[in-house]
Parts: sequence; structure tokens; C-alpha cells
Amino acid sequence: MPGLLVFTIAKAIFIANDPAMDAPSIFAIDTHYIRPKLAASHLIVANGRGAFVDTGANSSVPHLLAELPRHGLKPIDIDYVLLTHVHLDHAGGAGTLMRSLPNAKCAVHPRGARHMIDPTKLIAASQQVYGDDRFAKLYGELVPIPADRVITIEDGTRLKFGNREFEFIHTAGHANHHYCIVDEAAGIIFAGDTFGVSYRELDTDRGAFIMPITTPSQFDPEAAHQSLDRLLRYRPHAIYVTHYSRLESVAKLAANLHEELDAYVDIARRYLGSPKRLHSITEALWVHTNHRLDDHGVRKDEGFRHSLLDGDIKLNAQGLEVWLHQQAA
Repeated sequence: MPGLLVFTIAKAIFIANDPAMDAPSIFAIDTHYIRPKLAASHLIVANGRGAFVDTGANSSVPHLLAELPRHGLKPIDIDYVLLTHVHLDHAGGAGTLMRSLPNAKCAVHPRGARHMIDPTKLIAASQQVYGDDRFAKLYGELVPIPADRVITIEDGTRLKFGNREFEFIHTAGHANHHYCIVDEAAGIIFAGDTFGVSYRELDTDRGAFIMPITTPSQFDPEAAHQSLDRLLRYRPHAIYVTHYSRLESVAKLAANLHEELDAYVDIARRYLGSPKRLHSITEALWVHTNHRLDDHGVRKDEGFRHSLLDGDIKLNAQGLEVWLHQQAA
């Protein structure tokens, strides 16, 4: 793309890390997107330098900047803004944040980089999902990022972060412009939305409750299964997701996600010929999810459950409906 500065990198980019090869210092920052603890940005800190993984929306930026002095950092100390993908709950505030980080580069999947440089098409696609009024309320004005501050991340790129490497891997299924960040030395992965959604309010003595994210418009169940298997091959002991933060018992949760992807696809296909297909899928997802919540020991307060999951269920149903339409085309 004209004007897009592409860096072909093998082992060149620095992000600070502890010298003893321990896990980097990772801090979940609540982006205050829609409600508390729905979405997290992760700040990686070591040796006086830092990087953000995902940013939230424009309204999230003050929360991210306010976190820096708590860890002895200034905006000039941030080297990278790493966007797992360009959905706006992850990347809507990236342009605004970059204006405050004079030394930072923004690392994006090749399919997403052009949308950070010129967000016109991204805005139009998001307005179709949310509607003009809700889009304006949630995201405001998307700020373009200058092309010379954007790094495109190819599949398998290895970036030198202090005394360790981070590997960036493309993980389709949720979005075609998604990557995950693997720190093999620390046994952790930053997975964005590839590893689903798991809210801490739904944790019980049985562990974390997890769901797939099948939002419009690039949901691909086969690719989602493959991406989960690819993450598991690294044998991480913890995965950081945007919704919400650190997860352990990775193999168990991955098995849950595989089962749920199949269940979601079965629900969608059940209503292929329904005249009220989207409504039927939405209702069926709620019934299915409520059974799982009951089995997991989550309290049966209907208002509590809806307050946490309404948005996800509706968007997941829309994604399944779009997927059905694509299969029929």
C-alpha cells in the first residue's frame, strides 16, 4: 500500500524485560469500555521501558496514561503499542494514544495496518454493526496513525524484547487481522480475542467460565479451532485475554472453547431456515449459556447475568447469522 512503512524484522525490536528471564511485569489496566472489567489493556514493564497490548477506545486513553507513573514510566518510555487486532474495543484509541507516546511504534497485522493509517473503512464497517449513534457514543472520532509509525507484523515474526524474543503468530477465526503474542521463555501468550471471553465476575470454585467470541463479520469456526490448537502447541501456563486478563488451566479452557464453538455452530445451523433467524439464534444462545452458567455454579440472578453477557450474546448471534449467510452465498 502506498505510504505504508513496512519493516521486515527477524530479531530487532526491543521491549524491556527482566534480566533473569522471569516473566515480564504485566499489569492489566481496566479500559472502562462500557462497564468496569469488561476489557483490559495490558502494560508490559521492565528496565524502565514499556509497551501496551491493546488500547481500548478513545475514552480509555486517560486510564492508560494515568497508569504509567504508578510504574515509574513516562510517555516517552513506551516503545510499542501492540494491537492484537483492529476491532475498536481493542484498537479504537490507538491513534489518540500514539499522539501522547512520542517514541512508540504501533505494531499491527498486515490486514489491519491500513485501517490504522486510514480508518475510513473501519469506521463504516463498525457503524454497520453498532449504528451511527452508538458508534459515536462508544468510539468518537478515530485518529489516524502516521504510516511511518506503523509496523506490519507478519506471521512468525520474532521480535527481540530485551533478553528474550516474542513471537507473533497470525490467528484467524475471530478476525482475519488477528495476531497473538507468544513469550515462550515466560510460558505466556497475549491472545486478544482468539482465546474467547472470560469475565472474572463469573469465576467460581470450578475455575474460570469461558465463551467463544463469534462477532461479525469474519467468524470462521474451522479457523478458530485451528488457532486454538496452534496456541496450545506452545504449552503456555497462562494466557492473557482482553476480556478479561490472565487465565490459567489453559488446556481445560481450550477444550471448553472447542466444545462451545461446535455448539454455537450447531445452534446457528438449527435456525438456518427460520424467518426470525437472528432472534432465534440469540434466544438459543441464552438458553445454552444459562445451562452452562448453572453447571458452573454461577449465581442465578438473571439481572446479574444479563448485565455481564447481553452485549456478547447479541454480537455473537449477529456473527453466527452473518456466517450462515456467507455459507449460503
